[in-house]
Amino acid sequence: MEAERLVSMANQIAVFFEHEEPAKAVERTADHLRKYWDPRMRKAIIAHLKSGGAGLAPLVKSAVGLLPQT
Repeated sequence: MEAERLVSMANQIAVFFEHEEPAKAVERTADHLRKYWDPRMRKAIIAHLKSGGAGLAPLVKSAVGLLPQT
């Protein structure tokens, strides 16, 4: 899956949680990515963040940073 599509999906997930307290929103976004994203998708979004994270919302950058680095 292309990074652009993953960025869009991750940002949409973050929008769903952004009404919550910031730390909770980050954790819930990360939890969603852990539970529902295929390992290949998580690996790709982590790689995208490591390469600069273009287009990722700040909340998503924080959430992806909580994912296990594999």
